[in-house]
Amino acid sequence: METTRQNKIARLIQKELSEMFMLQTKGMKGVLVSVSACRISPDLSVCKVYLSVFPSERSAEIVANINANMKTIRYELGTRVRFQLRIIPELKFFVDDSLDYLENIDKLLKE
Repeated sequence: METTRQNKIARLIQKELSEMFMLQTKGMKGVLVSVSACRISPDLSVCKVYLSVFPSERSAEIVANINANMKTIRYELGTRVRFQLRIIPELKFFVDDSLDYLENIDKLLKE
């Protein structure tokens, strides 16, 4: 059960990270990275970020690249939300494969 504070911080982080990834992927043709969900721990120290990547074949590669540059991303997030948050949570990025799962279920139902 998430508190109101956790939900507000998760929404703020999701919005800011979405804007950051949108600006970063403008140069990459044919790649779209969106933040589908953020889950923050009760002590507000760790935030799990779920990324939806199109095309899904490159999702593991892109998420690995994002995890490699996590410190830079956290710093940039900190500069964007420095007036709203005192402590920037540690970020952990994961692939959100729910769209692939739904597509697979839809394909199986059509057969």
